[in-house]
Amino acid sequence: MPVHELFPYLRVRGASEAITFYARAFGAVELFRLTEPGGRVGHAEITIDGHTVMISDEYPEYGINGPASLGGVASDLHLHVDNADEALQRAVDAGATLVRPATDQFYGERSGRVRDPFGHEWTMGHSIETLTHEEMQRRFNALYTPGE
Repeated sequence: MPVHELFPYLRVRGASEAITFYARAFGAVELFRLTEPGGRVGHAEITIDGHTVMISDEYPEYGINGPASLGGVASDLHLHVDNADEALQRAVDAGATLVRPATDQFYGERSGRVRDPFGHEWTMGHSIETLTHEEMQRRFNALYTPGE
């Protein structure tokens, strides 16, 4: 089965507001949206630096619920950016909550995380060094074996 593309599809309570937030926080550009006569967004697409993200409002009658209804989210969207500190601050300035400030990570990236006002978490990071998989594994192991 060839896969040609993979799109994150965010389910949120307040899709219109989320689209506005993603524009302010991440520079998203709306491509289009399908809106019910009552205002609920059935489907929308935005791009973040050329990468498509799909969004809809919650449809609990079909089992389509977002983080606000579920009490959290089980995934994270990772944006690889030029400057993680600046990207995180932009998101916070737009209304996100800082979950973890940018710090240098064992896997060669400086990254941090925010939670958007709709419950989704976004990690933003930039490379600080190039590592082999073996070196990353060695450093990962060291996290669990103190003193080595």
